[in-house]
Amino acid sequence: MDRNNTASYVLRTILFRSGALQYASSLAFEGPRGTNRLFVVDPWSNQIMVYDAASPVTSFGSHGRLDGQFRRVMDIAIDHEHDRIFLADCDNHRVQVWSLSSLEFVSSIGRGGSGELEFMHPEGVAIDKLHRRLIVSDTINDRLVFVSLDDLSFVRTVGGKQVSQFSAPLGVAIDYDRHRLIVCDANNHRVQVLSLIDGSFLFEFGSQGNQPGQLDTPHAVCIDNQGRIIVADYNNRRLQAFTHDGHHISFFDCGSERPYGVAFDEHRDLVAVAAFRRVYILDEKQWLTDTFVWSPNRHRYAPSSMKQAILTMTMIRSLVDESVLSMIPNELLFEIFSYLDAINVSSSLSSSQSDRCGSSKKKNKCIIA
Repeated sequence: MDRNNTASYVLRTILFRSGALQYASSLAFEGPRGTNRLFVVDPWSNQIMVYDAASPVTSFGSHGRLDGQFRRVMDIAIDHEHDRIFLADCDNHRVQVWSLSSLEFVSSIGRGGSGELEFMHPEGVAIDKLHRRLIVSDTINDRLVFVSLDDLSFVRTVGGKQVSQFSAPLGVAIDYDRHRLIVCDANNHRVQVLSLIDGSFLFEFGSQGNQPGQLDTPHAVCIDNQGRIIVADYNNRRLQAFTHDGHHISFFDCGSERPYGVAFDEHRDLVAVAAFRRVYILDEKQWLTDTFVWSPNRHRYAPSSMKQAILTMTMIRSLVDESVLSMIPNELLFEIFSYLDAINVSSSLSSSQSDRCGSSKKKNKCIIA
């Protein structure tokens, strides 16, 4: 869905000026504490700026190799239950742990390497509160590393160079309703969907390109309250929204800026986009208010006549690849036919009621006569 009037749903824009942050790579809303704080990560200055509305409140972090210092800090995840912030300290090959309430350094996880609790340029972190795990995108090792939130011990890895399942995994998000793990598989220009329970592969969507539904080095992902998947499509300079099954819905044009990070505020239905020297705050209800979301399993319950009609259309479509008809997915055809079928049923009921009413009036007339 092409949306040119982006100003209608951009609530505000945070611009980074000289002396402030230089480059926004990731962000996170503080969430259920009742505050409006937004954490913005800057890998150039190696600081994390904390905003309240559009005004900076405080910042923390500095460049270096010591505890509490960063070398290209890339991503952030907030663990409310344990009052912690996890930060992907990319070029120090570790994940740092900070206190959420005091914004002070607590500890760090990992070191350079490819063994247990070893990382090579980790660029993504996410909290799986259901299974009490931290999930780290171990980017150069082409894998995900699962760490216990209870004692920060190693749990398992998914992927790896031998498996070749990922090529530079970056952003990670959790779909709790469907028990899924959503991963930006950047160099494969796709999004992978895994089981949140054991990390097994479920399906993927996206391919390299600039058409709707195609991706070019996706960097970050988040899940909204309806289970829609919002992807920072980096080299295409846009956000793309997909259904939970990976069907394209809409996009937000970031202009000349490449979106590196994206976050969703589940309490206010806001989407924050980190795009180089600015952060956009979008009203998701306005952006996706008229989104059409189909039910991919509709065909299972369709009558045989509808299935036959769509099978016929599919055969016709295969002969006319250049037509508009060839661009309509079967799922949408089922939705259209189901909608028309519902209208026909409604019309039939109304007609039947009218006939009964007319018949009743005639009988009454005869009786009166």
